[in-house]
Amino acid sequence: MTVPDMDIKNYIRSIPDFPKPGILFYDISTLLAHADAWSVAMGRLAKIVSRHQPDFLAGIESRGFLVAAPLALKLGLGFIMIRKRGKLPGRTVPHEYALEYGSDVIEVQDDACVPGQRVVVLDDLLATGGTMIAACSLLRHVGAEVVGCATIIELTFLEGRSRLDAPFASLVAYDS
Repeated sequence: MTVPDMDIKNYIRSIPDFPKPGILFYDISTLLAHADAWSVAMGRLAKIVSRHQPDFLAGIESRGFLVAAPLALKLGLGFIMIRKRGKLPGRTVPHEYALEYGSDVIEVQDDACVPGQRVVVLDDLLATGGTMIAACSLLRHVGAEVVGCATIIELTFLEGRSRLDAPFASLVAYDS
């Protein structure tokens, strides 16, 4: 198989009933463990992200860090961490958002970017889109211009893409 033909799905493991019964978990640790496949994935994401001409890449805790930080380094861009409440030092800006049952809070440092800077938000997987939407809202609140979103995996049957208000791309999609 040549690199342009590499199917990234072959390097993503499916784990049934994790973290609870009835959930099929798509595990990127097997992709991360395969140097060639990981390099191909980063190269493909670099092409997608570069089209938006960002100043920063923002990664959503925690697997989004594994995607955004090396990609930011590869592209010569800054990296912004979107974390759960209480995990970032210094002054932070919180954003509470609804989950299926309850709510959660994510934060960004208040000086993470200068108003008007272009940011692409990255994570490992897009499901319903709730966390990605919250991250975009939070970044806009601190003045960023969110110019795109991207993930390695998209669960198309959950229709998260349709809820986003920024351009979105993924490397692989699962229909169930």
